[in-house]
Amino acid sequence: MLKRIVIVLLVVVLLVAVAAGGTAYWGYQKFASSLPQLDGEIQVEGIRQPITIERDALGIPTIRAQDRRDLAFGTGYVHGQDRFFQMDLLRRNAAGELAEIIGRPVLSQDRKVRVHRFRHRAERVIAAASSEERAILDAYTAGVNAALGDLGAPPFEYLLLGVTPVPWRPEDSVLCLFSMYLDLQGGDYLDESTLGLLRDTLPPEMVEFLAPQGTAEWDAPVEGWPFTVPPIPNSSVLDLRAAPAAPATSSVTPRRSTAPERAWAWMPNARETDALMGFRPGSNSWAVDGDHTIHGGALVANDMHLGIRLPNIWYRARFLWPAAEEGQEHTITGVTLPGAPAIIVGSNGHIAWGFTNSQGDWADLIELEIDPADQRVYITPDGPRQMDRDVEIIKVLGGDEEAVIVYSTIWGPVIDKDHTGRSRALRWVAHDVEGVNMGLVGMETIDNIDDALTQAARCGAPAQNFVVADDEGRIAWSILGRLPRRVGFDGRFPTSWADGKHRWDGYLEPAEYPRIEAPSDGRIWTANARVVSGENLAKLGHGFYDLGARAKQIRDDLLALDKASEKDMLAVQLDDRAVFLERWQKLLLDTLTPAAVADHPQRAEMRTLVENWGGQASPDSVGFRLVRSFRHRVTDEALAGLVRPCKLKDERFNLASIDMSEGPVWSLVSSRPEHLLDPKYASWDELLLASADGVLAEFDLSEVPLSQQTWGRQNTADIEHPLLEQAAPKLSRWLNLAMPADQLAGDSENLPRIQRPSGGASQRLAVSPGREAEGIFHMPGGQSGHPLSPHYGDGHAAWVKGEPTPFLPGETKHTLVLQPEKP
Repeated sequence: MLKRIVIVLLVVVLLVAVAAGGTAYWGYQKFASSLPQLDGEIQVEGIRQPITIERDALGIPTIRAQDRRDLAFGTGYVHGQDRFFQMDLLRRNAAGELAEIIGRPVLSQDRKVRVHRFRHRAERVIAAASSEERAILDAYTAGVNAALGDLGAPPFEYLLLGVTPVPWRPEDSVLCLFSMYLDLQGGDYLDESTLGLLRDTLPPEMVEFLAPQGTAEWDAPVEGWPFTVPPIPNSSVLDLRAAPAAPATSSVTPRRSTAPERAWAWMPNARETDALMGFRPGSNSWAVDGDHTIHGGALVANDMHLGIRLPNIWYRARFLWPAAEEGQEHTITGVTLPGAPAIIVGSNGHIAWGFTNSQGDWADLIELEIDPADQRVYITPDGPRQMDRDVEIIKVLGGDEEAVIVYSTIWGPVIDKDHTGRSRALRWVAHDVEGVNMGLVGMETIDNIDDALTQAARCGAPAQNFVVADDEGRIAWSILGRLPRRVGFDGRFPTSWADGKHRWDGYLEPAEYPRIEAPSDGRIWTANARVVSGENLAKLGHGFYDLGARAKQIRDDLLALDKASEKDMLAVQLDDRAVFLERWQKLLLDTLTPAAVADHPQRAEMRTLVENWGGQASPDSVGFRLVRSFRHRVTDEALAGLVRPCKLKDERFNLASIDMSEGPVWSLVSSRPEHLLDPKYASWDELLLASADGVLAEFDLSEVPLSQQTWGRQNTADIEHPLLEQAAPKLSRWLNLAMPADQLAGDSENLPRIQRPSGGASQRLAVSPGREAEGIFHMPGGQSGHPLSPHYGDGHAAWVKGEPTPFLPGETKHTLVLQPEKP
């Protein structure tokens, strides 16, 4: 009997194993069948002439077509082959439609985004598009859908989710640009809100001290002068020692984390979600004119700093199609955004350009004056008016639909309530038809700087510092994107627009845009800090510019180069010297005096490690990590008492988001005014020593000794596929072997080599227009979004190591020809 039971059990186990194996084989086959076809010919509907797609050893396509519309079709085709799920997330992220394919985990994200009604706005943009723009978008859309239909199975993510992909529509390309708006500007109004709370709570002198517009030590504008930190307010303005004791608060507590939602959205609002990590989207770009390069051609360098996922946000490509002149050809190489038909940054042989987020002021919070008798009625310059009411329906996978009510004013949607309960509307460039267009397509055929600057001003996109060089060796800077014309106010604080004295009066014309052309020293640099001063700065608005330390270090690196090369540009991009932290290293050493370290082994060891820190954001440096943490601790402790009234009014208050705390904090620790010292400390020396001890308390030294608590242990790559890390973590670890947990050089703050575990340089390029063969490029990950593709991560190692690789695609390895469908 026992023998028969054992035999039956063995048969059952064998059958289960066979069934499991069969299921696994079926799953693998479905998984593999969604890989794209790379060679041969495919007949497609919607093109007029054959399109040739040549891919090199890294999977980078060169797309050859006979006109720009067919080229758009080919671009849509390669995007659809390699990146459709990424594109789907991008459009859904902006439209607030993620829950439709993912479910309740992202429902709150969808609710938050629906207030912007971006799908409705995208339809308006399409309706207003020119016939040529619409033709290109239609061709791109047809290409995407043709590629999706030609795959042997839908992209593997849909197999895991159990949903069917929805075909692409022209307005979805607009939604992808709205996703960029959300990432680059979506949280800016919260910083304006922070200033509003400061204004309403603290004396004016303290507001100006805590939120300066710059610092003399670190400001490095290309045009104009540094700003100085206002003087420390005296005790008649504020005296913390005379104030009653108050509950402890933190000045740098981040806003409510949305990390679980962030995993699903390809373009999260890093201002909100990465506050704890000290990272927000930015970028570096600069140009060197032909008089200061080894070959006489102007150079452009660019590394755009964004969240890094799998696949990478950018998709490399080269476009070729005939020019109007007989025998001539347009050629452009660079990066595209999957979901859109244009090269975003790159070189066309005549001009090369790069972007950094401008950090200007492109949105304003409007304090609404509400009728007490009717909360839907607000005051306008033309009298009382009722808010518009729209119902947004969110579809939820495996659940019921949910309705979101959106109230809107003549200026924009009602976005929130402030610390007093006052309703506020948002006026934002992204909400206007002028805010989005296909203007970058027009950049592809421009052959001189003057026309490039004019075209940049006509582009509808999140406003960017636009750095451009031409093949005659000239360089220039301006803003790409639309600039609002403010009337009656500077946009720094939330205000009421009810009486009409504060308003936007359309947008600036291209001739009114600030420009820098042919600078005397032959260099232009941008790094999210202030670029200009005076009247030009007023046109851009107050914004929330980064501290100028990164820009200053780049400027100094460039000025030290007499004759620069492409490799020199890469070296500046990889500069991880901690120049900004040098004075903080000295302060920490001054704090760890012989008396302080006596009979305190951990402090003594800390001092030794800080003395030998190496002065770089190097993975093997413990001292760098200690100095960096010390600065953050001191900042928190020095400001906590000053901003405590703001935190008590609104727990979301976050002074650190303004990113200008360095100036006032250094003034405090240098001058050490007793009346601004938190009463919990007897002296500034005590605050500094407590901050040093707080750094030591961050580590579990029972597990890892202090001497091994390197910067690399904290700054370790964590680059994941946004779906796999949540839905299939074990599978994710296996599929992400191409992007290992490397310990990374660089930092998220105040030096050129920006790097965090899942954010940083999303690409690096250095190129001279007309000399593209000498250019340099690399990016994290690879071209393909499919884990079984050899191009899922084949360019990643060069990005990690900072090794130069060619800007242009290499020798052709695969050729696919799209043929017009036969009648």
